[in-house]
Amino acid sequence: MLCEKLDLSLMINRQRKVMYKKAKDFGFTHPSVVQCSQELDAMLNRYQLIRT
Repeated sequence: MLCEKLDLSLMINRQRKVMYKKAKDFGFTHPSVVQCSQELDAMLNRYQLIRT
């Protein structure tokens, strides 16, 4: 479980960086940024489930 949590944490950080770059390049409402944000939300929700 600890390994899964660590892997997910790394994926979250990577996804966050990708989202910030896309938002800077395309704007916050661009479909690719919204999709990236939704994927990040799903990862964060999974992380919360593991954490509790």
